[in-house]
Amino acid sequence: MHAEVILLFVLAGVAVLIAVRWIAGRTGLPAAALLTLIGIAYALAPGPNVTLDPDVVLTLLLPPLLYSAALDASLSAIRRNIRTVISLSVLLVLATALLVGVGFQLLVPGATLAAGIALGAAVAPPDPVAALAVGRKVGLPPRLITLIRGEGLLNDATALTILTVAVAAAQGDGYSTPGAVAQFLFAAVGGVGAGLVVAYGVRPLRRLRSDPLSSNAVSLATPFGAYLLAESVHVSGVLAVVVAGLVIGHNNPSWASGASRLQTDAVWRLVDFLLEGFVFLLIGQQLPEVIRGLGRYETSTVVTAAAITLGSVLLLRPLWLLLTEALPGSLHMRLGGQELDEAEPRSSPAGHRLNGREVVVLSWAGTRGVITLAAIFTLPLVTDLGEPFPDRDLLLFCAFLVVLVTLVGQGLTFAPLVRTLGLRADEADQAKLRNQARVASAEAGMARLDQLEADEHDDVDEQAITTLRAQLSSRLDRYRHRLDVLQTAEGGDIPMSPQYEAALRLRRAVLASQRQELLHWRDIGRLPDESLRILERELDHEEGLLPTRGRR
Repeated sequence: MHAEVILLFVLAGVAVLIAVRWIAGRTGLPAAALLTLIGIAYALAPGPNVTLDPDVVLTLLLPPLLYSAALDASLSAIRRNIRTVISLSVLLVLATALLVGVGFQLLVPGATLAAGIALGAAVAPPDPVAALAVGRKVGLPPRLITLIRGEGLLNDATALTILTVAVAAAQGDGYSTPGAVAQFLFAAVGGVGAGLVVAYGVRPLRRLRSDPLSSNAVSLATPFGAYLLAESVHVSGVLAVVVAGLVIGHNNPSWASGASRLQTDAVWRLVDFLLEGFVFLLIGQQLPEVIRGLGRYETSTVVTAAAITLGSVLLLRPLWLLLTEALPGSLHMRLGGQELDEAEPRSSPAGHRLNGREVVVLSWAGTRGVITLAAIFTLPLVTDLGEPFPDRDLLLFCAFLVVLVTLVGQGLTFAPLVRTLGLRADEADQAKLRNQARVASAEAGMARLDQLEADEHDDVDEQAITTLRAQLSSRLDRYRHRLDVLQTAEGGDIPMSPQYEAALRLRRAVLASQRQELLHWRDIGRLPDESLRILERELDHEEGLLPTRGRR
């Protein structure tokens, strides 16, 4: 019966995820915020509830989510923006933890600096899932996407390391500042090393790329291998997962076959959809657990603690961005020049600072999520001395409140804010860059054909070369025509070409007719189902090559 209840929970959760995705797609509301609210509503209703297990989150949920995000991230873009990413993911996390800790020590009766820093470390790292989902939908510029993603990949490791040090200090385990700094550096450097070991350790397995299923199995196991290796030597498992994902994602074009990449990408999209959805449902369901222990605190104490935590999180981030932008030119956070994202035009002005609109958007993108709750729930019930951990229930409430306010409040208002500020990507410029790359790629193929023809190899068929040259020539004409159309783009929008749209409709209609004929052959018994699936897969790949709106 217990297994049946679990299965019922899982099926109900999947149904909720699908329904929320449908609602989010038609309303523009962020799915993360909607799922959190649904989780809260369920938690307040009578019946069994699901309590967050931090070990499960940190060991089973966080590694695949971080790894998937790292695979999609651009290592080159993060390196170009490394000063900004380090500023947000390391220095700002440290500053937030210290500010909350000092605030608790000075203003909350009986609170200790170590307990406050533990809370600050938990609430410091933003979870960019909600912000990135909305940002892509509203067309946020790629360089801001890079900063949000880069910060989200690296800040968890910083926060969890600070939390470990703060908990040790709160328990009186021989804390010292030099020792804490040494522990932090050891965890960071060791995490990077463990990630590199795993990334290059799976490289010899690239011979499995001819077998997409085996390659996909290796991909799914990699984040857990990186996390376990790092944790076994007491370094940052989170950082190991991120580094492994960044390196493997950067080298994937040469380490994996096309078939393996297609299958792996599809599987990771499904993993992201399910894990992220259940995580946000789980966040909402922690409300009863969080408020259960508040009865022994004075109302003024709870209000003061909440105000300190929320104020530190909401005010320090924009202040930090503004102050770092005021630094001298050699130090400030640049988004131009050598730090351009790969999706940006190379003609962007060098040394472009964050402008006011960009600061506002980056400030509002600091939504907190599951890592905050998982971190704060790892606080022990009692210290090593057998005493209750100081103000644990109050810390849980403050952390949950920050997640609720940022995830729901900022999440629901992020898209309207971006639209109001008019800050979005230049779609036409990005489309031009993609088509210029397509032209260069096709020209390289033509050059290779010429070389093969000139070498006069015995195994080179002249008819095959002629056919391939005609195909590449047709693509070159199509790409160049798109570039000519894109030159007329105004206001960053991709111009509509009636002939191009008509050609796409024609190609889709032809593919639909081909599928219908294959099904007819199957239904009358002329084509086995196995052969039908092979031929359908061919048509599916051909359809996948057709461009969609905004990706031309």
